This record gives sequence, structure tokens and C-alpha cells, in this order.
Amino acid sequence: MTNPRADRVRDVAKLAGRPVRFKRGQFLAEGPQAVREALRAHRDALAAGGSELVTDVYASLECLKKNADLLELAEDPACRLHVRVASELVLEAMTETVTPQGILAVCNFVDVPLEQVIAGKPRLIAVLCQVRDPGNAGTLLRAADAAGADAVVFTASSVDIYNPKAVRSTVGSLFHLPVVTGAGVGDVVGKCKAAGMMVLAADGYGHLNLDDLQDESAARGFDQEVPESECELETPTVWLFGNEAQGLSDDELMQADHRVAVPVYGSAESLNLATAATVCLYASARAQRRGGEQ
Repeated sequence: MTNPRADRVRDVAKLAGRPVRFKRGQFLAEGPQAVREALRAHRDALAAGGSELVTDVYASLECLKKNADLLELAEDPACRLHVRVASELVLEAMTETVTPQGILAVCNFVDVPLEQVIAGKPRLIAVLCQVRDPGNAGTLLRAADAAGADAVVFTASSVDIYNPKAVRSTVGSLFHLPVVTGAGVGDVVGKCKAAGMMVLAADGYGHLNLDDLQDESAARGFDQEVPESECELETPTVWLFGNEAQGLSDDELMQADHRVAVPVYGSAESLNLATAATVCLYASARAQRRGGEQ
């Protein structure tokens, strides 16, 4: 493919816009790592009798030479795909990226219903409430994946996770764990509490200190005597993370069982949202893994 004005090229480029994405139920995954993970998820879905995840793959010859495994993976008979070789100009026309990474895939939406997540008896869920920055959202999802979370929930007031920048920021993690979109905070909290999960709000003014909770959890792990607490990190947990500037609203805070602050020991006013979320999710993940070893 060499003509950047071709109808197919324009058709793919339209997925940069939210209305077209939601009308078609499709989005773009860009870059070798994101496409690699999309193809693996696609292959696994088909092997399990599910529907296809990836519909088309476009790549430059240079990218395929550097990433021979991508061509092998895409053209594995189990994937039922064919890679279309495209010029750099065509790839630039297909995306909004200033410097295209040489490969992109057209993917079908991957989100699942909240009920499906609950049915899997999750132990750790991250909920994004009014998170508006796509880079933060994608990075937070990646952190949740790294921490071993069971799902990430995007409320209706949060950024579209299929936004190209958000997808790039996940670096493939979007294809690793269940994602729920368009949810209401009250609905999420109600169903998770009914399933026996504790709901914690990440709040800089929280009455509980995350370090203290981690110390208590570690002490319990060593069978030391610790005062009884209503907030034990070993418990299956839902974390609520708020807007980058305003944090969680009063209504969102009221729905949590506890408000937990990440202590700041230096002179910084606060932590970046994704950084704070990473600290919180890893604290729960470590406590739960420790608890499972007892």
C-alpha cells in the first residue's frame, strides 16, 4: 500500500475519532508491543471458540524486518490474518501519531460487562472516576495489569480507553485483563460490596495511612499481635481513583468503606494520579499474596 489518499487508508484513519470508533466498535493498536499483545489475545480468543479481536494489520517492511516474530504471529494459521505491507506515508495517514511506530492493528472493542468480572470472584479491581487524561488512564491500566489486578473499570465520566493516546499508554496491557467501560460508580460499588469486596478511596486527606495499613498487614503475616482493624489490605478490594485535579467527589468518597492517603514525605504537593494508583494497587496485591501464602 503506497497511496495515503486511498479509501482504505481514510477508512482506518477515521478510527481516530470517538464517534466512528463507537459506531464500528473498533479501535487502533499502534506499535510492535501493542500489536504483539493484540495478536496473542486474538489467537487465544479464537482458540477458545471466541470471536476475532484483530481484523486487519498494516506494517512497514522495516518494522517487519526488525520484528520478524510479528509477521510469524500474524500469519500463524490460528490467527486467520494477513499482514498488509504499507509505506511510512500510508501509516502516517492512518494515525495521529507524529512518529508512527511502523505497525498498527484494527481491533474490535475488548470491554466486558461488570457482571462478568464479578462472576470471576475478583480480589483486586481499579475503578477510574472522572479520570480525563488518556495518558494517565492508559498508564494506570498498565500499572493495574502489572500489579495483577483482576479488572479495571472506567466510569461513564472518564476518558475513552480506546482513545489512541490511551491505548498507546497501556503498551499492550489493554489486552491482558478485563476492562469495563461506561459504568456508574454507584452500580460498581453496590455490586462489588454485594460480592464481599471492600471499597477503598484513594484520598490525600484520608483518615487512614497506607503505610500503616501495610505495616499492619506485614505484622499479621508474621503472626504478630495487631489491633483488630476494619480495613485489612488482604481483603478483596476495589480501589476508587479520582480526577487528576479535583480527586474524588464527595459523593464518590461517601460510597467508599474507607478513605486512604498515600503519605508524602518530601516537599511535593501530591503524587501523580497514576503513580499514587500504582502504590495503592501494589500495596493490596502484596498483602493479598502474603495472605494467600499463610
